[in-house]
Amino acid sequence: MIEHFLMESPLGTLTLVNTNGVLSGLYMPDHLRGPRAESLGSRVTSGFDIVRSQLSEYFERKRIHFDLSIALYGTTFQQSVWNLLQTIPYGETRSYGELADLLGNRLAIRAVGLANGRNPISVIIPCHRVVGSNGSLTGYAGGLEQKRRLLELEAANVISQRQLSLS
Repeated sequence: MIEHFLMESPLGTLTLVNTNGVLSGLYMPDHLRGPRAESLGSRVTSGFDIVRSQLSEYFERKRIHFDLSIALYGTTFQQSVWNLLQTIPYGETRSYGELADLLGNRLAIRAVGLANGRNPISVIIPCHRVVGSNGSLTGYAGGLEQKRRLLELEAANVISQRQLSLS
């Protein structure tokens, strides 16, 4: 069974999708390559409590890791990229080339970018932490402005945590 919930956030209305009770999608407003409306299942007005709670904590800078069951549906290569994205520490970025290198194939840079763009669970699988080789903000299915906002949120939290540790 597939169902979805609309959650208000600092990024706008997020669409949370679960498949058989497990989070399988998180999409931003105007998400590129997002699912068609008819594939979201029925809309519910309750549930998704753990996901909503953890996302709220993230946006309030009280959470840097998500502890959720997720269901990833994609090719083996896409899943390997999505798993690798989850190893990028909060407040840090990696380039597409670095990810390709970690996968053992520098020539797979474009494929890494394509898999990154097809990430079905934005924010929680932090595809926003992937940047161009020169540190520039490049493609983001949720929009470059959303990517910038997420990176700024994380960077501000990392800076404030460092300041606390220096006190």
